[in-house]
Amino acid sequence: METQIINEQTVMIYFDNEISESTYQLVQSTVQYIKNQNHSEITEIIPSYRAILIYFDNKRIEGNELLENLELNRLQNESDARTRNKRIIQIPVLYGEEYGPDLAEVAEHNHLTKEEVKQIHTRQPYLIYMLGFMPGFPYLGGLDERLHTPRRSEPRLKIEAGSVGIANNQTGLYPMDSPGGWQIIGRTPLKVFDLNRTPMTMYEAGDYIQFYEIDQHEYNNISEEIENGKFDIDKWVTNKDEY
Repeated sequence: METQIINEQTVMIYFDNEISESTYQLVQSTVQYIKNQNHSEITEIIPSYRAILIYFDNKRIEGNELLENLELNRLQNESDARTRNKRIIQIPVLYGEEYGPDLAEVAEHNHLTKEEVKQIHTRQPYLIYMLGFMPGFPYLGGLDERLHTPRRSEPRLKIEAGSVGIANNQTGLYPMDSPGGWQIIGRTPLKVFDLNRTPMTMYEAGDYIQFYEIDQHEYNNISEEIENGKFDIDKWVTNKDEY
């Protein structure tokens, strides 16, 4: 862990220079550790993959003093990270054809069959490192190396809401219609982001998403339930906690 004063109102805390689940958990446990101290001089805490940016009121405290008051040397990062429980949201996806127009390209790039791509993609849960780009867009880590595929050379002007894609070493989910350059391999009929719902997003940073395959009939059933206001989240979306 390293610290740096960025300017008169911000300080940064850095962790290992890597994108990994262990580093992310250290970031999250440190954020919680700082929040628990209730320093009124801190105005905002912004975590990323491997760092934490802290805004503070420089009329009340200086950066060096704030860092000293945080007593980061007392933080038991590893034990805190190990005891955090894991929330997994299992999301249905229809892969291929019009719903996943780039499935064949991802398979060809990685010398796999389309069926193998689907099996690998649904095999494990993915950590949500952060939400960004648009409301509810999850940046997911842990994509199997066998599926790593570059972004499209020509981005699409419109990607349908619910589309599941791959870009380099990450997979993600478009919560609404948007331009984008990710390789689209499938689509969920779920509305993962809804302004009229509380909470508006089905997941948050620190949760895990695991995709599972559905067929056209199941996709249509879910879409019909949503359209008629009778969507059964317990039937189609499985949430579970692990420690």
